[in-house]
Amino acid sequence: MNIFEALRESHERQRSYADALIQTHGDSAERAEAYERLKAELQAHETAEERHFYIPLMAHDNGVDLSRHAISEHHEMDEMMEELDETEMSSPSWLATAKKLSHKVHHHLTEEEHKFFQAAGKLLDAKQKTSLAEQYLAEYEQILEQA
Repeated sequence: MNIFEALRESHERQRSYADALIQTHGDSAERAEAYERLKAELQAHETAEERHFYIPLMAHDNGVDLSRHAISEHHEMDEMMEELDETEMSSPSWLATAKKLSHKVHHHLTEEEHKFFQAAGKLLDAKQKTSLAEQYLAEYEQILEQA
């Protein structure tokens, strides 16, 4: 497995969880569970991805700007999750923020898969793609277990 395949697996889960979240209603167990699942997935993915994908890309001149952009979008998603954490789940503003988060997740993943992966594919060699996948998955799974 290479780093792109490993990241795409998490991306599919993120899309599914983001879609499920905005289908929930009110202060329900279903909404709380959907949000916690998405939040845990995003946090584990972001941390491991930054460390084992974006930081290595920053070693290349052509990887700096795209890495900064992606990490900036991770930060935006983190801020939205903080806002959700501080808002009553039954509030209309909670759903509005959840919809913004879902939209940002979908935008970010599409951009990564259609733009960043192509650029990164030219910067990383085959051995790096495999070893980064192993490192990413190990850290990702460790973070998820602690969530």
